[in-house]
Amino acid sequence: MAEKNVFDIIFLIGRPAAGKSEIIDFFKRTSIESRSRRFHIGEFTEIDDFPMIWSWFEEDDILSRAGRPRLHTDAGGYFADPFLWHLLIQRLELDYWKLAGDTSELGTSYTAVIEFARGCEHGGFREAFTYFSDDILKRGAVLYIDVPFEESLRKNRRRFNPDKPHSILEHGLSDEKLRKLYGESDWKDLTSTDPEHFHIRDVKVPYAVFPNADDVTTGNNPELGPRLELTLNELWDRYRRR
Repeated sequence: MAEKNVFDIIFLIGRPAAGKSEIIDFFKRTSIESRSRRFHIGEFTEIDDFPMIWSWFEEDDILSRAGRPRLHTDAGGYFADPFLWHLLIQRLELDYWKLAGDTSELGTSYTAVIEFARGCEHGGFREAFTYFSDDILKRGAVLYIDVPFEESLRKNRRRFNPDKPHSILEHGLSDEKLRKLYGESDWKDLTSTDPEHFHIRDVKVPYAVFPNADDVTTGNNPELGPRLELTLNELWDRYRRR
């Protein structure tokens, strides 16, 4: 039997507009042979909480126009119940297990990329990861896309297309909402004691940091592939050793 060469799960996380969706788009445009050899990403599917969030906004707008109470959000577009942030995590896991039931090659030649962002205002990454089960955490590794808040703000403004607010690559938040929800991050606190892993309950979760303050994820920047390859090979080594 051939040795496994791809991640089972990549948790792709970072601030909004950090470059997560652009990295996924890069993977889609890379051949399966090159992607598995260079980045340890096999045939893959993306599991993203943004479409879930957007569907809640759409449903609430429909209800509001019909004179009915909104279910998920208030009139300002904030979640009516902070627990909904954690519900999204459990929905991401549910989608993963449904995929695992349908795809026998998951974890051998198939990779799930689970994408989300969290800020301290709604519990941060530490709290978010506690809502994943041990079983899914043991299958995964974290790729964190590192940008300062100012870069997240700049790219969020630039990418927003008012004609496509539902688009993965062209959605955006108001400056006020971005600052409130994502202005503070707990990533450095979460990873301050170990440069290779963080712990959720008794599970050691490997991670690697992809620096993107210089925005190599925009356009066809030739630095993206080599930098991503270096970072994911570091992560692969930690993932195998765990």
